[in-house]
Amino acid sequence: MKVPTKSRYALSCGLLLVPASLWNIALSSHLPPAFASAEFWRDIPAPLTFVENTLRIAVFALPFLMPLNLSTKGSRPALLVFVIGTLLYFASWLMLILLPSSQWSTGPIGFTAPAYSPFVWLLGIALLGRQWFWGTFYRWWIYLVIAITFLAAHITHTAIVYARNH
Repeated sequence: MKVPTKSRYALSCGLLLVPASLWNIALSSHLPPAFASAEFWRDIPAPLTFVENTLRIAVFALPFLMPLNLSTKGSRPALLVFVIGTLLYFASWLMLILLPSSQWSTGPIGFTAPAYSPFVWLLGIALLGRQWFWGTFYRWWIYLVIAITFLAAHITHTAIVYARNH
């Protein structure tokens, strides 16, 4: 089925960013105090802040350049990876919100889970976003490399916050 030109860009992989974005907006104020914006960003080295925020923009902008086509071979397994990843991400937040004093939430693995768990849903976006709306130079792994580099910066940032608060 050919999508009309005017709505063509509305059906992008950018739509897949909506669940995590809404989740973050709705629940970020319920996370433990270490995740409050002022505390989370306090004393983070400027180069790390720059890299993390620059790559965050890329990770959230590039999917809007990728058509969301769920009828191609491999799209169903990729969508499953995305859904599982999103659920894991949500679970990582729920543990911190509902059980903030638990061994999981106060340990390094649980505390940093919201920083590393997006890997799975970002992998799903990479696998679904096999092309851009135009051009032929793009390969799916380009987005994955950018996402992994962003996650490395984000995990480092979260580890600094963990070390400072525990």
